[in-house]
Amino acid sequence: MSQQVADVIISSNAVFTGLSDQPEPASIAIADNKIIAIGSDNQMKIYSDEKTKTYQFKDQLIMPGFHDFHLHIMQGAVALKSVNLFTARSEEEALEIIREFAESNPDNPWIIGFTWDAGYWNKEQLPTRHSLDRILPDRPALMFHAEGHYAWVNTKALELANINRDTENPSYGMISKDKNGEPDGLLYEKAMDPVICNAFNFSNSQKKEIFSNFLSYAASLGVTAVHDLHALKSIEALHIFKEFEDKGELTTRIHLWPALNRDLGQAKQLRETYQSDKLRVSGLKQFIDGVITARTAYLLDPYADQVETCGETSFPPETIKKWVVDADKEGFSIRFHAIGDGAIRLALDAFEGAQKVNGKRDSRHSIEHVEVIHPDDITRFKELGVTASMQPDHLAMSERGVYTDRIGSEREKYVFPIHTLQKAGAKVAFGTDFPIDILNPLLQIYRAVSRIDSSGKTVWHPHERITLAEALKAYTSGSAFGTFREQELGTLEIGKLADIVVLDRNLFEVPMDELLDTKVQLTIVDGKVVYDHSSSLVKS
Repeated sequence: MSQQVADVIISSNAVFTGLSDQPEPASIAIADNKIIAIGSDNQMKIYSDEKTKTYQFKDQLIMPGFHDFHLHIMQGAVALKSVNLFTARSEEEALEIIREFAESNPDNPWIIGFTWDAGYWNKEQLPTRHSLDRILPDRPALMFHAEGHYAWVNTKALELANINRDTENPSYGMISKDKNGEPDGLLYEKAMDPVICNAFNFSNSQKKEIFSNFLSYAASLGVTAVHDLHALKSIEALHIFKEFEDKGELTTRIHLWPALNRDLGQAKQLRETYQSDKLRVSGLKQFIDGVITARTAYLLDPYADQVETCGETSFPPETIKKWVVDADKEGFSIRFHAIGDGAIRLALDAFEGAQKVNGKRDSRHSIEHVEVIHPDDITRFKELGVTASMQPDHLAMSERGVYTDRIGSEREKYVFPIHTLQKAGAKVAFGTDFPIDILNPLLQIYRAVSRIDSSGKTVWHPHERITLAEALKAYTSGSAFGTFREQELGTLEIGKLADIVVLDRNLFEVPMDELLDTKVQLTIVDGKVVYDHSSSLVKS
């Protein structure tokens, strides 16, 4: 039998396979969409002929492709073309950024923005619709808070969504009102939905353009697989994803997580429809609570700075537990957004309840964010086989003082406990929550190994730092394990799918701060080069 010939051979003095904690010199041969051999340059010669494309990367790091375990594709894709307010340090500065964006985009029917945070503003005072009205009297505006669980809108947006003084609050969430009973322009949780439905009303051609832009961006950052989690209000785009897959234009693997609710019939139908290597339904997702800064995260005990509330759950606890039992029985993996210690406990109780009713199985359920945990619940992740799905940079996205004021000093000891969970045997997987944070994986890696807080100087709980190797594994093999794909993805091994990224430097040999300057040289998905820094995006 003749020797299989490689389509591509890539070599470097620094190859991080994910099987050990240090990179080593190696060459990797790829044929079709798989890794067929790993060894020395000499050993790879038998896999090469005149058609084989070879890359020599010297001391630049070759590693498994980044596998983002938690993001929102279409919302993120919209954010790439919207106004970013993260740098604003006052309401006036935010308004100036919005005004400039609106003027330079006169054809946008809606002005959409992301990542403002009044916790960073000079007055730390929440804005209202009136300031937006001054700069945008006739164009609707929707500005998502940095955590995505509340929004600042203008009067025009409220009018289009038919929200007025008589509009009742939704089942979970609130329309904030002024002393005269009029909506003041702040919408919390599900109260945002009517505005989002209007703002995100895109045509198919717009969706294709938005999605194509996302794929190019992901490839340029070395992101080879993503998990698209049901959001508060999603943009319907599954048919767009499928169209790209059918044309061979899907340059990142997409794992879909539709909503967990009482309608398991639709969920089962989606799971049957989408089940390929590149596009598949991996399970179901739902929210249990909101976020700390808005006091919508669900805590076991009252907020330190507002003792009349513990936050609340998005659905009654008994409803959540029943949904989990029913979905678990049908073999679904389930993921819960749970930020407060009350929400995390409820999620773990629901998973434990499903085990008691349905029997123990390898379910790979996971909890998203895991920000404020009760110490009693740390060991339960391993006991129940639950993945901790975390986004390390979230610890620096909120103003630390504001965050700590909300929860108080006792609970503050157990925030973003990545190392503690890992030490207790929990499986950890990393992602970005894009567009809540930017899509660049290296920012998450930096934050996991540094624990530098929002001041940019102070380390928040140095004992929660993890090593570079552990952080890279959480972003590769951790995510692959979280969705039953550890036999195909997450490490560089013979027989695995060829999803590989090359960085412009060896992360193991440079100062920690250089992680933030690191760029991607080459991205390979399914054996095809989808991004090459030396040229431009390469179409598959």
